[in-house]
Amino acid sequence: MSDLSDRTLTENGLAPTGRGRVLLIACGALAREVLDLCKAHGWTHLDLQCLPAILHNTPDRIVPAVEEAVRRGQSRYETVFVVYGDCGTGGLLFEKCKELGVEMLEGPHCYSFFEGNAAFAEREEMTAFYLTDFLVRQFDAFVWRPLGLDRHPELRDMYFGNYTVLVYQAQTEDPALTELARGHAARLGLAFERRFTGYGDLREALEGL
Repeated sequence: MSDLSDRTLTENGLAPTGRGRVLLIACGALAREVLDLCKAHGWTHLDLQCLPAILHNTPDRIVPAVEEAVRRGQSRYETVFVVYGDCGTGGLLFEKCKELGVEMLEGPHCYSFFEGNAAFAEREEMTAFYLTDFLVRQFDAFVWRPLGLDRHPELRDMYFGNYTVLVYQAQTEDPALTELARGHAARLGLAFERRFTGYGDLREALEGL
């Protein structure tokens, strides 16, 4: 699987970096987007360390993994910022970040902050299944196979019977990704909608650093 999530991605490694540098502890599903933003805006003071994106399949493991990474980073960096939403932790990640004295992204999950937390909340969509650029690329690894649909496709309606539409929140203008997402919608038996969100609140959060 081609995935950036299981590697530490920094410009200068995790050696002491001096005043003014910021360590981003991020979900691996956001690695490409964070790196693209840093490159586009020349944010050379931001270093990125990613935790495995597959932690989303076991949200109870996110808080201890983030805590360990933050505690290591605080000994080397002036500032540490957590690039996660709540991500199924039931508010526990927010409380842990508060305890550790670090800030984190606002919002319940990446679908919300990519679209913009305010806009996402207003939609109140109850029957939409969301994909980002990352999940379009990694659909089989993070959706199809973990749900056992590669072995038991008859389970599709049990998992997705209450959904009506697959919403692809596109961070980039990539026709190939759009067609891939359209194909995923067909596999799930859902209508398809593409929304270009760009980087949403993620860009603003990093810009504030």
